[in-house]
Amino acid sequence: MAALTVPFLSSFKNKNNSNEMKNVFLHHVFFWLNNPASMEDRDKLVDGLKKLAAVKTIRDFHIGKPADTNRDVIERGYAVSWLLQFENAADQASYQTDPVHLKFIEECKHLWSKVIVYDTVDIK
Repeated sequence: MAALTVPFLSSFKNKNNSNEMKNVFLHHVFFWLNNPASMEDRDKLVDGLKKLAAVKTIRDFHIGKPADTNRDVIERGYAVSWLLQFENAADQASYQTDPVHLKFIEECKHLWSKVIVYDTVDIK
């Protein structure tokens, strides 16, 4: 059986490897749906995110849902997460005003009730 290659995960290195992922900008977005029980709404949002992945400055991306883990410190209220990797802050800033991103917001904003974003850069 051939090994599965996931482009986004290939950017991450084993913690014992000296090639730690450096000089990247991570942008993680969490979406709460207006209709959390609606698989149709979730699928519409995921389809919109897949189209959004066409933005040229996005290096890698991952679309996810809450894992089946339950501890007091785990937030499971969101429906979909969107994790992006950019080369730098300038590429992420360009993404914010990219016409594909603006179209995504216009076409999908009716689906969510809440969005939280976490942006992170290297500790130098």
